[in-house]
Amino acid sequence: MRPRRLSPAVLEHILTHARPHSDRPTNTKKNALLRLLLTVNRQLLNRVLVEQFYQRGDVLFWEGERGDAMYLIRAGRVVVLKGDPETPTVLGYRGPGEIIGEMALLESQTRSATNVALSELRLLRIDRNGFRELIRANPDISLTIMSMLSARLRVADTIRTSALVGGKQLQEQVSRLMTEKEQLLELQRVRKETSDLIVHDLRNPLGVIYGALNMLEMVLPEDVLADNRELIDLASSACERMQRLVDSLLDVAKLETGEMSINLRHADLQPIVEEVAQLQSVNARPHNVTIRTEIPHDLPSLLLDVEKIERVLSNLLDNALKYSPPDSTITVRAERIPQGVAVSVIDQGPGVPEEQRERIFERFAQVEGSKPARRGFGLGLTFCRLAVEAHGGKIWAEEGLGGMGSRFVFTLPVEG
Repeated sequence: MRPRRLSPAVLEHILTHARPHSDRPTNTKKNALLRLLLTVNRQLLNRVLVEQFYQRGDVLFWEGERGDAMYLIRAGRVVVLKGDPETPTVLGYRGPGEIIGEMALLESQTRSATNVALSELRLLRIDRNGFRELIRANPDISLTIMSMLSARLRVADTIRTSALVGGKQLQEQVSRLMTEKEQLLELQRVRKETSDLIVHDLRNPLGVIYGALNMLEMVLPEDVLADNRELIDLASSACERMQRLVDSLLDVAKLETGEMSINLRHADLQPIVEEVAQLQSVNARPHNVTIRTEIPHDLPSLLLDVEKIERVLSNLLDNALKYSPPDSTITVRAERIPQGVAVSVIDQGPGVPEEQRERIFERFAQVEGSKPARRGFGLGLTFCRLAVEAHGGKIWAEEGLGGMGSRFVFTLPVEG
């Protein structure tokens, strides 16, 4: 029988010599299953969640063991290993707010990897019977799991495609070792290092923070949670904003080179606008700014990449909040036009000078002479332009209502 604990020397040897297969962090923010568990009846959660504790070096489960439970990490870190225990491959690391062991539980199969505690570990265990109880109480959990599996397949396909495209580009550059090409390769290297820096130094702690907030919402007593709801909402909103900044920097490059796909489906615009406006109201409240929506109920269904249009609206509202004075109003308005639908975000700030209305959609551009309360990096509007154009629409800025403030407008065709 395999030991349930690795000696400090063996664990240190693994972490020192095992080459990581992938150190890309898991994006806890996107863990829909964890978010869905927050909606489950507290009494049911208390019945199916069993708290467990592990020390550094403890083996949670070995590769090949029968999967009879999954775990929510409440505190501590886990290393995921594959292959021979003496010379394994490190698949990655997991931290607070993340879920481990769910695939073997869902498939009734053996574990595909070994999980070992890297520090004092506090877990919430859900066994097979408890998981079935959760599904019976909330059938949406089954749909969420299917969505998670689909997303994993999509990510794997994107990584494979990017690797093929990157390999082809590198091969073409290496074949022509002229000075100009060498400079381009150096620029590509610096650009990749910058992206890696963002992924590792921003995305990973962001995922940990967001997962920890989700975990607090699940385990805090309801009275404590109610007393601190505003603080938790503000922290979650700040994580969302930082995540959009990181995503925009990485996605702008992909959209410019055509490496990012647009996943279109028919969707109604009104619930998308209402949800984004509600989330952004958390950021607006401390500045006494009101976000108002004027969306007709009879708009046609549009062919959209919903996630990207949500980010377009979030970026435009975030931009409007930067320049809006206290006690002002931001209006999100939609109207039918011959080509499709036009969406406007109207603020009461200082406005954008006419000569700069084209330039502000360029990467890292800022309105000259403006002093918003919160400065940005000029990436949000660039992402908006590229995402809207990828849908076959247009985006522009103009003078606000009555000559005051700004009005950002983007169009979306009825058929993308």
